[in-house]
Amino acid sequence: MNMKTYIENFLPSIESELQRQVARLDEPRTRPFYEMLTYHMGWTGEGAGTEATGKRIRPQLVLLTTAACGANWQFALPGAACVEFIHNFSLVHDDIQDKSDLRRGRPTVWKKWGEAHAINVGDALFILAHLALSELKDKFTAEVALKAESAIDRACLDLTRGQYLDMFYESQAGLTIKNYWPMVAGKTAALLSACTHVGAILGNADELTQEAYRDFGHFLGLAFQVHDDYLGIWGDSALTGKSTDSDLVTGKKSLPVLYGLGKDGPFARRRAEGPVSAGEVPALAEQLAREGAKVFTQETADRMTDLALQSLRQANPQAEAGEALFELANLLSNRQS
Repeated sequence: MNMKTYIENFLPSIESELQRQVARLDEPRTRPFYEMLTYHMGWTGEGAGTEATGKRIRPQLVLLTTAACGANWQFALPGAACVEFIHNFSLVHDDIQDKSDLRRGRPTVWKKWGEAHAINVGDALFILAHLALSELKDKFTAEVALKAESAIDRACLDLTRGQYLDMFYESQAGLTIKNYWPMVAGKTAALLSACTHVGAILGNADELTQEAYRDFGHFLGLAFQVHDDYLGIWGDSALTGKSTDSDLVTGKKSLPVLYGLGKDGPFARRRAEGPVSAGEVPALAEQLAREGAKVFTQETADRMTDLALQSLRQANPQAEAGEALFELANLLSNRQS
């Protein structure tokens, strides 16, 4: 069974589990609120469908890891739903903080309903994540369920640290690539690492194997974010569903930006003069590429992917699910959206 076959098996179960959990809010009095969540999750509204739901990468990682440990992936579905809700809670809040108008090619929740409602939607998704997680005790021992919960909570705390650094760095001068790694370790890698760690916990793997899976998710998360930074400047907005203007216009300290600032060349001099307008973005992106940032960013993503695959080999995933994990890791490092 290849990765595509696994995904075809997983996705209907993942969507069904997510919809079952969100249905907790489906009451006549608060129906518009419920519909805000179903809109963000990609199930309703204009443009609803597979493009709007996203790839559900995080729940797939949980289920594939559980299966690669030789356990029943269906028992891990509440854990898979949990990580997807946490991811989406962070997206809703992140869109508010970044003033992003688009998410997956559609208007963001705050853009449609305002910041106050969007904050509430994000809060609801966070609570739904923990309600889903509490259902693990129905299929697993209390010790296993508690360990999974602890891994998720630590990841959530790291997520807030990473988001703080991401926002704080926007107004800071003199930052280097060394400052980048703690930010993305929290902002992106923490949750992906929790996905593979939780999958291994629910798969009843031994401690060393759990650690190897956790490292796999960590490095995969770093590779994912570096590649996201690449797409944020040189990607095709028609494929990513996001504007390529945003990282350069908002002052994000992404990896290619920090690389360019470190070169202290024309790109750095322009950034030192003040905010960048959307009209300047194509020329600045080209200047960054000339200074070596494009190649450096791609090579860094490749290096992080190699470290992820090295950790995955250490975990020694079993059977077809293990092969699917290797395939997914390579796919994520070469995606266009």
